[in-house]
Amino acid sequence: MMTAIGLMSGTSLDGVDIALIETDGERVARFGPTGYRPYADHERGLLREALAEAVNLSRRDARPGVIGEAERVVTTAHAEAVAAFLTQNRIARENIDIVGFHGQTILHRPAQQLTVQIGDAAALAKAIRVPVIHDFRAADVAAGGQGAPFVPVYHRALAQSLGREGPVCVVNIGGVSNVTYIDGADTLIACDTGPGNALLDDFMLRVTGQQFDGEGRLAAQGRPDADWIAHALQHPFFALPPPKSLDRNDFASLALHDMSPADGAATLTAFTAAAIARIVPLLPKSPRSWIVVGGGARNPTMLGILREVCAPATVEPADALGWSVDAMEAQAFGYLAVRGLKGLPLSYPATTGVPVPMTGGVIVRP
Repeated sequence: MMTAIGLMSGTSLDGVDIALIETDGERVARFGPTGYRPYADHERGLLREALAEAVNLSRRDARPGVIGEAERVVTTAHAEAVAAFLTQNRIARENIDIVGFHGQTILHRPAQQLTVQIGDAAALAKAIRVPVIHDFRAADVAAGGQGAPFVPVYHRALAQSLGREGPVCVVNIGGVSNVTYIDGADTLIACDTGPGNALLDDFMLRVTGQQFDGEGRLAAQGRPDADWIAHALQHPFFALPPPKSLDRNDFASLALHDMSPADGAATLTAFTAAAIARIVPLLPKSPRSWIVVGGGARNPTMLGILREVCAPATVEPADALGWSVDAMEAQAFGYLAVRGLKGLPLSYPATTGVPVPMTGGVIVRP
């Protein structure tokens, strides 16, 4: 068994999640402590500027202007997260075998074999004095895969420990939503399902100045616009079979016209749930249960709508099973770091569309 730290800065741009995990890259022996380092408003603003600028990138190693500034901010935030985590939990850095560093995705265009995650792994390894593995998605995309989602192998390890009858779907509702379909030891299918919290978060910031709809309170006061949702679901993405993936901003052009803040929040929340349910006809069998991770698991309004659209399957937040809702992806990248060290596959034809099972990641030592 190895002791790994996983780091994740997701498409919601809220901050750095950090988690310790003990694993051999196949089984999870133990969950360790977790932590969180939020981005300050100015840091988040800089990341939003970098996202806007990134649409002009044609090379994955280019860091012009504000993108270079954002990379330095991301790297510093991750170094601070690790230092604080080790201190708070009284963990000696010598006891950490590897750190899995995802970085911050600012552009994801797999059709152009282009995926860009900012974060200077060499600088991070030097700062924390622990080996770092990074650039997890590049090999998959270079081989023709979607480069996402990458957490399914971790979801499978967790689901197999439950011993429940399948199929089981683990749905991660972060900035983008993605699903892992698990049916026994052999069937693993994964894909992005559509917008997660990104559209809702951007709407909330624009109309209320709040970063997100806490516990779905605003959406609960509104009424979803069924016609708007039906139109939005006509987007060609939803008819594509898995594997498939999205950029955070692929649906940013969808506009809400003449809606109150409550109705807008209700509409976008219901759209996210409806988009998740649209994957069911494209799966081999209807899931018997859904386990929700990511920020959406903290949104009772979202969970309620999911229960309606996914019936008769059960829908439950991951923390009801003793899993970490908030640290799931950070744990996953610790798990993937160990798999990458051992040359085990991180992605598969049915999860990212890559031609053959692919390992990945680049190791940097301090």
